[in-house]
Amino acid sequence: MHFQYWLDNFWSLSVGGLTQGAIYALVALGYTLVYGVLRLINFAHSEVFMTGTFAVITVWNLVGYDLNAGRPGTGMVIALLVLGLVAASLTSAGTALLVERVAYRPLRRKNPPSLVFLITAIGASVVLLETMGLLTERKLKGAITLVQPKEVFSFFGATVDNVQIIIIVSAIVMMFGLEQFINRTRLGRGVRAVAQNPDAAALMGVNRDRVIMLIFMIGGLMAGGAALLHIVKVGSTQYDVGFILGVKAFAAAVLGGIGNLRGALLGGLLLGLVENWGAGVFGSEWMNVVPFACLVLILMFRPTGLLGESLGRARA
Repeated sequence: MHFQYWLDNFWSLSVGGLTQGAIYALVALGYTLVYGVLRLINFAHSEVFMTGTFAVITVWNLVGYDLNAGRPGTGMVIALLVLGLVAASLTSAGTALLVERVAYRPLRRKNPPSLVFLITAIGASVVLLETMGLLTERKLKGAITLVQPKEVFSFFGATVDNVQIIIIVSAIVMMFGLEQFINRTRLGRGVRAVAQNPDAAALMGVNRDRVIMLIFMIGGLMAGGAALLHIVKVGSTQYDVGFILGVKAFAAAVLGGIGNLRGALLGGLLLGLVENWGAGVFGSEWMNVVPFACLVLILMFRPTGLLGESLGRARA
């Protein structure tokens, strides 16, 4: 164990953990929205994120900015980021809606046991994963580096660069916008009504199928945003990029209290921190072990997660 290394690099590890945790949090929102309304764990959401990463690289390549392109100017960088965000969000939202329409809606009409939904979710995940694997020949796909990491400021010896700031601020802004949408808009009230009592919501004229489509679409949009931030940070993707990241995002949703929007953000940031701290103390090979061990310990004392409040009880 390397406690001295952890102490010497505590703030650097924390900033790195918050950066990765912000991406987990955005993906976790998709899990928590679907669970909050349907009590369904949508394991295919990790592949919804994966399709968004490919959409970003594909659209950049289509407009001539592949790995061999020269570095664009500031205006073009902003335009490409917006283009990538639109492409990733539309692709991920479209994939999420397709999964809901093809895999889950026919099952809901037959009202099968919850285990059937779980198996269907895993099946949909595998189908998307393997389809993308075949389409891409399971090769790593690289993206042009649009934003070169540059130090913006430092504190306690930790360097904070522009990429880290973009990712953390973007995640918080998207999370805040989603919470305002759920708490302040008519459509958001419909989501909360269905999450709290679907039968009563139907009697009040809320269309349950439309609400379910809406939450899948919103979850996809958040996953698309996470996909763009992942490409900006990592610079590449692969057909199975969503597997481990999706598992960690799901763990983040559970840690914060699945069904709770703020819990997803808190869980994602905490998971990212613990992951980086664990890697600092025990070595990078323990990066995927430490956060899940901590998750188990926390759930032993807080089975509903750290915040635990359900989506249906969110306050306006």
